[in-house]
Amino acid sequence: MERPSPNFGPRRGGARPDMVVLHYTAMGSAEAALERLCDTQAEVSAHWLIARDGRLFRLVPEEARAWHAGAGAWGQVRDVNSRSIGIEIDNDGQSPFAAPAMATLEALLAEIMQRWAIRPERVIGHADMAPGRKPDPGPRFDWLRLARAGLSVWPAPGREPRAADEGAFLAAARAFGYRAPEGCDDPAGLILRVFRARFRPFARGPLSPADMAAIADLAARFPVDRDAPAS
Repeated sequence: MERPSPNFGPRRGGARPDMVVLHYTAMGSAEAALERLCDTQAEVSAHWLIARDGRLFRLVPEEARAWHAGAGAWGQVRDVNSRSIGIEIDNDGQSPFAAPAMATLEALLAEIMQRWAIRPERVIGHADMAPGRKPDPGPRFDWLRLARAGLSVWPAPGREPRAADEGAFLAAARAFGYRAPEGCDDPAGLILRVFRARFRPFARGPLSPADMAAIADLAARFPVDRDAPAS
């Protein structure tokens, strides 16, 4: 369904999308989210919005630069808007994601990834590229479901636990893509919270050997900048 938003521009420097960023709307309904994403005063948008009942709205052409990611980075990429496709999912940030919405997301992601040759490890959450600034799609989002469908990634089971080491954890997290914002007082703690919200949502307490094993596996199998140009 077409619902054009005026909030977009050209991708900078001839960039093309090689990432997908997932968001939740944190609003009461898809209609309320549409109003905001199409409001010129709000200056925000996304390429797609998925309603809780599975309806799909196209707001911005994928070839254009939607205004969904804001400040942050993933690997060497600083202008995430120019390199990504943004998908908003109708969810209040506290509830499980509706089954019809997840089914629509899976179908849409498969099409986008094929259309733009986007690898599963470059399907990320807003929190991943903006740690400490944005929490979405949050710990209720089913990343494992996407990974099982080949639409994202997940740490391999059975990896040998490693001794907890903040320096080694941060190095592996950076290799996978995470970047703490400049001036952060506790980068290891911040990245650990964001990492756990996505990959170990029930984990608590200080950095553990299980955290180390998971991030080491992701960094080894999916190094973020292996062939992606910086921006």
